[in-house]
Amino acid sequence: MAWRIGVDIGGTFTDVAMVEEETGRIGIAKVPTTPLDFAEGVLAGLAQGLERQGVGADAVTLLSHATTIVTNALLEKKGAPCAFVGTRGHRDVLELRRSVRIDLYDLEQDPPPVIIPRQNRFEITERVDAQGDVVTPLDESEIPALVAQIKASGAQTVAVSFLFSFLNPAHEQRVGALLREALPGVQIFLSSDVLPEIREFERASTTAVCAYVGPLLESYLTRLSSAVEGIGLPELHVMGSSGGVVDIAECLRMPAQAVESGPAAGVIAAALAGEQLGLDRVLSFDMGGTTAKASVIVDGEIQVTAEYEVGGTSNAKRWLNGSGHPIRVPVVDLAEVSSGGGSIAWVDLGGALKVGPHSAGSLPGPVAYGRGGDKPTVTDANVILGYLNPVSLLDGELKINREGAVRAMEAEVGAALGLSAHEAAQRVVQVVNANMTQALRIVSVERGLDPTEFTLMAFGGAGAIHAIFLAEELGMTSVVVPPAPGVFSALGLVTTNLKRDWSKTVYADLAGMTPQALQAEYTTMEADGLKMLEGAKVPEARRRLVRQADVRYRRQAYELTVNVPEGELNDAAMEAIATAFHEKHRQTYGHANEAEPIQLVNIRLSALGLLPSLRLSMDIDPAAARRETRPVWFPEAGEVDCPVIWRDGIAADAEFAGPAIVESLDATTVVPPGWTVKVDADGFLHARRA
Repeated sequence: MAWRIGVDIGGTFTDVAMVEEETGRIGIAKVPTTPLDFAEGVLAGLAQGLERQGVGADAVTLLSHATTIVTNALLEKKGAPCAFVGTRGHRDVLELRRSVRIDLYDLEQDPPPVIIPRQNRFEITERVDAQGDVVTPLDESEIPALVAQIKASGAQTVAVSFLFSFLNPAHEQRVGALLREALPGVQIFLSSDVLPEIREFERASTTAVCAYVGPLLESYLTRLSSAVEGIGLPELHVMGSSGGVVDIAECLRMPAQAVESGPAAGVIAAALAGEQLGLDRVLSFDMGGTTAKASVIVDGEIQVTAEYEVGGTSNAKRWLNGSGHPIRVPVVDLAEVSSGGGSIAWVDLGGALKVGPHSAGSLPGPVAYGRGGDKPTVTDANVILGYLNPVSLLDGELKINREGAVRAMEAEVGAALGLSAHEAAQRVVQVVNANMTQALRIVSVERGLDPTEFTLMAFGGAGAIHAIFLAEELGMTSVVVPPAPGVFSALGLVTTNLKRDWSKTVYADLAGMTPQALQAEYTTMEADGLKMLEGAKVPEARRRLVRQADVRYRRQAYELTVNVPEGELNDAAMEAIATAFHEKHRQTYGHANEAEPIQLVNIRLSALGLLPSLRLSMDIDPAAARRETRPVWFPEAGEVDCPVIWRDGIAADAEFAGPAIVESLDATTVVPPGWTVKVDADGFLHARRA
C-alpha cells in the first residue's frame, strides 16, 4: 500500500495526517508543537504516525509540510540581517511605503518598522524610465565600494530592487551577478526575479521580505529535509500560500510564498471534501490553537488574492492596512481573527471582557493542559462548560486539569466581573463566537454572498466545538464536520497539487491589445511552467497550465483578477476576459460600467502537476462504540445531562439529535438542542437544524 503524509505545525499542536492512496483511509497523529525547535515536533509526529499505522518509510510516496517559519520570523522580528540596494536617490522606498494608516484618527501611531534599517540600505548609479528605456547606464565602477559596504554591514542576504526593473531587468541582473561573484555564501534576491510587476513599493517590500526570512527558512528546511531523508522518507515538499506544494528549491527561490501555508492547506482540503459531497457553496471554517480562519469556496473554486500584508495586526480581517509588510504573491483569500483554543480571556481597565489576541500557545498552553499555564483560555472555558472531556483528551494521552481551569477563570475573569467560573466561561464562549462570526461575515456578507445558501465546513482542533453556534448566528442550516477534523489542514497537504505561480506586468488597454500579442506573452510564461513540471517529473497527462489576468477600469488604481480562456487566444477570448471582469466587479462592488475602457495590468500563470485524486473516508469500528453522559451547558437549555458519543464507533447512516457531544482522538463536535446529525458512509457528520 502507498501512503501520503502531511505535517502541519499549529500554535498548540503539530498535526500529522496519513492517507492510503487506494482506499482513502486516514491515519492521524497529534503531538505538542515544539516552538524552540519546530523540527523536533515534526519528527515526533512522523514517528508516532508511522508507528500507529504500521507503515514503513518506503511505503510513503509524498511528504508535504506546512510551515509557520516565515510568518513567525516577521511577527517576532527575528529575520536575518540583510542589505538593500536601490537606484541612486531611492534607498528609502521601503520607508516611504503607502499613505495608509491603521487608525485614520490616531495622529501618534507609528508605522510598522522597516525590516532593513537605513544604514543597511545602499544605492548605485543607474536609471530605467517608465517605458523600460535606459536613462542612466549602470556604473559598474561603484560595485567594489558597494561590496565593501555590504560586508561591513554584516548582511547575510541582499535585496536588489531598481526602479522599473520589471520592464527592463538588465541592470538588476548585472548587479546580481557581480554581487554573487563577490559575496559567495550571501543570498541575493532580485525584484525582477521575485516579482516582475508594477508598483515599486510592493515589489521592493516583497523582495525585502524574501531576503529577511530566506536564511532562517533555508536553515530549517535543510535540517528537516536531511532528517526525514535519513529515516527513508521521500523528498520534502512545502505548501505554498496559493494552495499548492513546491519542492524546497522552489520555496527558497521565493520564501514569501510560504506565508499562510497551513491555512491554505485547510481550504484545499475543504474544497476536496465539498467536491466529494457534491456541495457547490462551502464556507470553510478552521479554528486552531491561536487563530480562526474563514474562506469561501464557490463551485469548487478557491478564492485567491494577490495582495497581502504579513507581520501586521489582525482584526478579523486578513490584515489592517498599513500595519505589516506588503507582499505581492498569490495567497488563499482568508479572513482571520485571533481567536483559537489557546486565546487568553482577560478584562480590560474599563471592565470589558476580551478574548485574544494573545495566546497561551503550546508552551505553557491552556491551564487545563497542566503544562504551567496560569491564564484562562477558550479551551479552559470549553472544559468548564463540559464541551471538552474534563478528564483527558487525545484518547487519554493528554490529561485535563479541570480544577485548575476553574480556579484561573474565577481569579482572572470572574473576580473582575462578579461572576462564578461557570458564568465567566459562558461569557468567554459568547465573546469568542461573536469574534469568529465576524470573520465568516467578512468572506460572505461583505462579498455580496448570502451565508444561508452555504454549508459550513468546520475543522481544526476547536472548529467543530463552535461551528453550529456560529451557523445559528448566521442563519445557516447545514454544517459538515469531515473525518479527522483536528488534522484537516495536514490532510489538505496530501490532497493538493504541485504548483508554481508566475506573473508579469503587461500594461495596456484590453481593446487595443491584439490576441496574438497577449498570446505571445503567455507562451513565454508557459514555456517556463512546462520546464518546471518536466523537471519535477510530472507526467504529461497530469500537467495543467492556468492563465489569469489582473484587470481594472481605466481610471481605477487597483485591479481584480479574472480567469483567461485556455487555448489559442482570439477575439472571443478577449471579449470573455472583459465579460468576466464586469461580472466580478459587479459582484465585488455592486456595480459595473460596461462602457468604460478596461486596462490589462498583470498577467499570471499557474503551472500545476496534478496528483491522483483521493476520496476521504474514516474507518468505522463498531467495537469502539461507547456512550456516556456528562453535564454540558447550552445557551438555550442551560446545563443538561448530555450524551457523549465516541465518533469512531458511530455506524454509517446513524442519526441522532442534539444535545450531544461527539468525541474522537483529534477533535470534539458539539451538537446543541434543535440540531440533528446524520453520519454518511465515509464518516462525515452532517448536522442540520431540526
